[in-house]
Amino acid sequence: MLKKILKITGISLLLIVIVLAAAPFLFKDKIKELVAKTINENVDAKVAFEDVGVSLFKNFPNASVTIDKLSIINKAPFEGDTLLYAGEVNLKMSVKELFKGEGEPMNIEGFSSKDGLVNIIFNKDGIGNFDIALKDDQPEEASESKPFAMNIQQYSVENLRFRYIDEKSKIKMVIDNLNHEGSGNFAAEKLDLNTKTSAKLSFDMDKMNYMKNVALNLDAVLGIDLKNQKYEFKDNKALINQLPLEFTGFIQMVEKGQVYDLKFKTPTSDFKNFLGLIPEAYAGNLKEVKTTGEFKVDGTVKGELTDTSIPKFNVEIASNNASFQYPDLPKSVQNIVIDTKIINETGLVNDTYVNLDKLSFRIDQDVFNAKANIRNIAENALVNAELKGIINLANVTKAYPVKLDKPLSGILKADVMTKFDMKSVETSQYQNIQNSGTMSLTGFNYSGPEMAKPVQISQAVVAFNPNQIRLNQLDMKTGKSDIHATGTLDNFYGFVFKDQILKANFDMSSNQFLVSDFMEPSTTTTKEGTAKKEAVKIPAFLDCAVTAKANTVVYDNLTLKDVSGKMIIRDQAVTLQNIKTSIFDGRIGLDGVVSTKGKVPTFKMNLGLDKVDIAKSFTQLDMLKSIAPIAGVIEGKLNSTINLSGNLDAMEMTPDLKTISGDLLGQLLTTKVNTQNSQMLSSLTSNVKFLDVSKLNLNDVKAALSFENGRVNLKPIDLKYQDIKVTVGGTHGFDQSMNYNLKFDVPAKYLGPEVTKLLAKLTPAEQGKLDNVPVNATMTGSFKSPKVATDMKQAVTNVTTQLIQYQKDKLLNQGTSALGNLFGGGTKPSTNDQGTTTDSTKTAAPPKVKDEIKNTATNAIKDLFGKKKKEEPKQQQTP
Repeated sequence: MLKKILKITGISLLLIVIVLAAAPFLFKDKIKELVAKTINENVDAKVAFEDVGVSLFKNFPNASVTIDKLSIINKAPFEGDTLLYAGEVNLKMSVKELFKGEGEPMNIEGFSSKDGLVNIIFNKDGIGNFDIALKDDQPEEASESKPFAMNIQQYSVENLRFRYIDEKSKIKMVIDNLNHEGSGNFAAEKLDLNTKTSAKLSFDMDKMNYMKNVALNLDAVLGIDLKNQKYEFKDNKALINQLPLEFTGFIQMVEKGQVYDLKFKTPTSDFKNFLGLIPEAYAGNLKEVKTTGEFKVDGTVKGELTDTSIPKFNVEIASNNASFQYPDLPKSVQNIVIDTKIINETGLVNDTYVNLDKLSFRIDQDVFNAKANIRNIAENALVNAELKGIINLANVTKAYPVKLDKPLSGILKADVMTKFDMKSVETSQYQNIQNSGTMSLTGFNYSGPEMAKPVQISQAVVAFNPNQIRLNQLDMKTGKSDIHATGTLDNFYGFVFKDQILKANFDMSSNQFLVSDFMEPSTTTTKEGTAKKEAVKIPAFLDCAVTAKANTVVYDNLTLKDVSGKMIIRDQAVTLQNIKTSIFDGRIGLDGVVSTKGKVPTFKMNLGLDKVDIAKSFTQLDMLKSIAPIAGVIEGKLNSTINLSGNLDAMEMTPDLKTISGDLLGQLLTTKVNTQNSQMLSSLTSNVKFLDVSKLNLNDVKAALSFENGRVNLKPIDLKYQDIKVTVGGTHGFDQSMNYNLKFDVPAKYLGPEVTKLLAKLTPAEQGKLDNVPVNATMTGSFKSPKVATDMKQAVTNVTTQLIQYQKDKLLNQGTSALGNLFGGGTKPSTNDQGTTTDSTKTAAPPKVKDEIKNTATNAIKDLFGKKKKEEPKQQQTP
């Protein structure tokens, strides 16, 4: 019997599990339809969700409905703006709600959301993007078909980002990492809602940041009157960073807006309350801090928040003759006085004012005082401030737990007064800004991750003048570099308060300036823990002109002497003007632009080289080495203009040779070629025997190069080698590949012994009438592995044939002339006065001469047309 009962029980449990597992598939489409219907019947916006799921296990015995990736996107006038997004929304309800028939609303008992965003925007016309409810012209009875009914008992929000922007009043508030939960019976008209909240608050108004990631914690019991929309703070504890506050009073929604009647204060007056305002990461362990004196916050907020008014409020922050000392630090901060009020007495936003009547403290014998007030805060804030005192920076880390890699040092002295309005700052009306006083820093030492090397400022003096802030003196060292500067900051307040570009002009001098002291590559750590180099970026907030002189500037492996010029930093670019320097035993002038504004850094440069050493400049500068690698073997001087542009490597800020384009015009001066270091010239010499490259005359040779897409084109140039003319032209790549053509205009005497032997048979006058012989050569391969080809053999063959033909023609002419003389064909007979027939040019040759001519002609004919017979040896006669 027991066995049978257990079997039935097991089968029943199995059936229940199967039903629970299958239920989501049975009800999924129904729930999905209800969710879509609820949204479509209530909002005028673009709504989407990825999926809807149902589970009976998640909150058993209740059912759970999950909506994944729910988003609500605004229509005009906020087209495309996200009003709400939730990575996950969970609705909790009784299982029986799933079995309700069509038309019966399902009661929701709880909900939760994760990874959400709420984005509330008021545009300049005062219209809010949250007003997306459908305008219902139907009578009230039509609302009976609502798919869901709210009977909330518990809810929670996890990791929500709430953003509020009012474009008209220039207010921006962000509540980040918001975690909130509450429980109470929302079915009742009046209930007590128990809540727990944690978040981080940031607040900006008119581009000025007042709070940034301020930690908030609130545990509160809210008395809620749903009928009258009144919310009362009954029992609550709040922490702002670590400052405790208590609230009493209420907030009520009315037709015009909201009514506030609140009071808040610190529960105690211990000075630790002040330290609690400092974020926990920077405040240290407050439990062990010894304090004297008091610090209290006391405030009231009362009135209506409408389109035209705000509640009146009065917030007092006060401390008198207080002190604190951390147990593990040697020094204390004494005589602390704080007297601050934030007040609005009219309910008009612009009438809010802040009075810092006194802020004072002492460390050892150094006293620092400040006071300020801000009025007309909404329309055109008026600021009046004074700073006076001395701070020994070394004592800061001895009295307060500031986390630094290395402690600060230096003496800061201030005696400054300033008075200005924000509109004058915005419009650069500096004549309306009143400044006076000085601020100085001496013996300052700092080492931090944002600096490549530790910085030592021996003296810095800033004067606050009526129209500007002037740097009267700056003496600084970092690494092996020294800097001395003076100058002006024209819109310092616009930079500090209004996020404007910092405009400045400086005169700078340096005895030695090492670029590496300032340009050490910065790195970031990836998720995998590996270091990653960051691309160099020229700051966008700078509009700065620097006129500089330096005795020595070291960049990479280059040492520049007597450097002068102007540098303008603007719009994420550096413009170089009239830069001059002594280097490579000559002078270089430079103008150009380097920009990091785009995704890929770019540069454009114009260089003028005046009598620089050719070998040094074309071996030490990688870019010039790539443009003309052969120049490295030329000893002498060069005058040149170089125009080039291209991309830069984002990490090292060096030229990307594949992207360079431009041209070079150069003139060689007093040059000599050293072939020992060039495989290309050695190969050329071994293939062209008559050429000794080291004896090439390159003086005053002018060359024109152009380069683009990684290749350099040499416009044909004429060179002189003894009495040989050489024409060179062609191309090579930055990868050292080459394709060059050489044309030699060569006198025949240089073309080998065969030609020389033939030339010897000609008289000097006859040799002078011969044309030079063209010899062509090509150089391919690479500079390190050249391939040289010539048509030398063909040229020798051609000139040999020409010389042989020349000699044959010469001998033939000689033979023809001899035959003519021999047979009288060379003269015409005439009759003299005596009737005797004579030659018109000469008398008849004697018989002996005629025989000689005959023999000569015969031999010439034999030489030209016949083969000489071998002479038979004469028989020796017997005596």
